[in-house]
Amino acid sequence: MTCKPLIIGVAGGSGSGKTTIAKAILSQIGSIEALILQHDSYYRDLSHLSVEKRATVNFDHPDSLETDLMVHQINELIAGREVEVPRYDFTTHSRVSPGTIKRPAEVILVEGILILAEPALRNLMDLKIFVDTDSDLRFIRRLERDIKERGRSMESVVNQYLHSVRPMHLAFVESSRRYADILIPEGYNPVSTGMVVKTIKHWIKEIRSSHQEKEASPHG
Repeated sequence: MTCKPLIIGVAGGSGSGKTTIAKAILSQIGSIEALILQHDSYYRDLSHLSVEKRATVNFDHPDSLETDLMVHQINELIAGREVEVPRYDFTTHSRVSPGTIKRPAEVILVEGILILAEPALRNLMDLKIFVDTDSDLRFIRRLERDIKERGRSMESVVNQYLHSVRPMHLAFVESSRRYADILIPEGYNPVSTGMVVKTIKHWIKEIRSSHQEKEASPHG
């Protein structure tokens, strides 16, 4: 893989369906080499804090994520080098070893709540998608996910939603939708997702063709 990869950002509020859309894109682009980088993987390691202190951290604020590391690793992938992406344990709020090895690909899908709110990430993207889903539906999805997948109690999820998720969504996430090139309403939408896949395939075809022409040229 020698061409610069396409960087596609998939953003949206917690529980909006952005992860489902990113995975759908990945499964539908056929033979194109692609990978997903989730901003959630870059939560800061809090193993140095007590369990009680970890529970008080605002995980919906940009400062809770090591975005600089994500930017660095995306640039490493662009340069053709593999990276070791952190693995985060949401039950203990700490990183676990080893990380996950990601190798360079033609398409890099960057997925997360705050990715469009971060200029350093946003400026790397060739296409920016925002999944625009009603707040009630997002809350229900988050409640189900955090209880089933992250070992949380209903009370803790509701409390976190009221005191950090909702305020941070209004402060950072909702305002970042203005940077999107494409808005996908109400979570996974086969028609909208299909259009994105078609666009990616077209771009990759053009990139491959241009690269082949340069290699064939005596001055390439």
